[in-house]
Amino acid sequence: MLHFTPDSPSSIIALLVCGLLVCVFEFVNGFHDTANAVATVIYTRSLRAGTAVVLSGIMNFLGVLAGGLSVAYAMVELLPPDVLSPPDGTPAVPMLLSLFGTALVWNLLTWRAGIPNSSSHCVIGAIVGVAIGDALVHARSLSEGVDWHQVTKVLEALAVSPLLGLVGAALFYLAMRAVVKDPALYQPPTGDAPPRGWVRWLLVASCSGVSFSHGNNDGQKSIGLIMLAVVGLMPALYALNPLEAHRLPLPVAQATQIETLLEQYDHNGLRAEALAAAARLKAEGEAAAQHDGTAPQVGPRAAVAQRADVFEVLAGLKQVEHVSSVPGAERKQAKMLRQGLQPVVEFAPWWVRLLSALCLSLGTMIGYKRIVRTLGEKIGRTHLTPAQGASAELVGAGLILTAGYTGLPVSTTHIITAGIAGSMLGAGSGVQNGMVGRIALAWIATLPVTILMAAGLFYVLSL
Repeated sequence: MLHFTPDSPSSIIALLVCGLLVCVFEFVNGFHDTANAVATVIYTRSLRAGTAVVLSGIMNFLGVLAGGLSVAYAMVELLPPDVLSPPDGTPAVPMLLSLFGTALVWNLLTWRAGIPNSSSHCVIGAIVGVAIGDALVHARSLSEGVDWHQVTKVLEALAVSPLLGLVGAALFYLAMRAVVKDPALYQPPTGDAPPRGWVRWLLVASCSGVSFSHGNNDGQKSIGLIMLAVVGLMPALYALNPLEAHRLPLPVAQATQIETLLEQYDHNGLRAEALAAAARLKAEGEAAAQHDGTAPQVGPRAAVAQRADVFEVLAGLKQVEHVSSVPGAERKQAKMLRQGLQPVVEFAPWWVRLLSALCLSLGTMIGYKRIVRTLGEKIGRTHLTPAQGASAELVGAGLILTAGYTGLPVSTTHIITAGIAGSMLGAGSGVQNGMVGRIALAWIATLPVTILMAAGLFYVLSL
């Protein structure tokens, strides 16, 4: 078996490979998902393919830079705290290789088959698989090793958003048909002539909106993944947020509040690690108080250990928030304490945002043709019309952008594909059952396949 130890050549090489893998994954995500934005403008002849993908790349780039971090860490927090930052300083190589390898392989397989598959599903399935593999390695029950509340919250968003895209696009199309009587909207293009005037620019605007919202939501996911690799490669610099590290050691009063909450409401003993971490943070605070509030110098190993303790405490406080028997005042206190600690470990330097934006935007300019053809020709029984394309993309952009700013990771692929199907149904043209069945099968298979792949790979690499 492979053994990874801190500062060993094998660990450093593996971490560099992981850093490369996450960039490749985001690049593949770009060319896999670009079709969702550009299919309508290409198939309605609104823009030439080359112009469309360059526009999409630019808007994806801007979307990443304008996005927040709530989606990034909603996904990262699916991982157990001891995997996020091993307390002994060992690089999390098995986790990174399992995550990126699984998601990348499944993304490429579905792209090769021309099936619009969700990169979000790939990543989330791989993350859940790593959590399950970690539970098996440490002989924990799955109820303890996996944050099922967070998993359920993420999966609900992934399940509901395509339905909203399907229904929303159908209703939007019907409303457009009732209000806008211009026949140019409802006729497929003839030859290479673009739609006239405002119809063309409506489609260009909707393409830009989907691209921006895709960068805003999916870019955050890659930021979270890049940060996992960055902390493994450079723990001395990035285990803790340089702008927020002054919050540690915790003031004794704050650490005592955390410790009291965890002691009082941890009846099942599932967060013994969180309680131990809170005790260590409290002891550091007491030691700093005895030295006039000056914290001892924090080295690379100490920074990683503090990061691990903070993540354990965050996981424990989150559990307190979600226990229905806990009084409302204490749940509110747990949430307030958790939100105060999050900035210490949940952050992204400017260059990580820029790297994510570059990988995603460059990926949009390559490899889009297979899936564009599926979206433009093989979902509906008739050629895509401007009204159908605009309905799918305007509704989709709104859903994806809303999710990006509320911390819910959603699938651009699922929303736009469902939106195109919804607009076809709204127009009464129907869908091609064979292709829709293949897409649905890939959607259904993605989670179990990636969970099993990542769990097995993590287990083997961790032994």
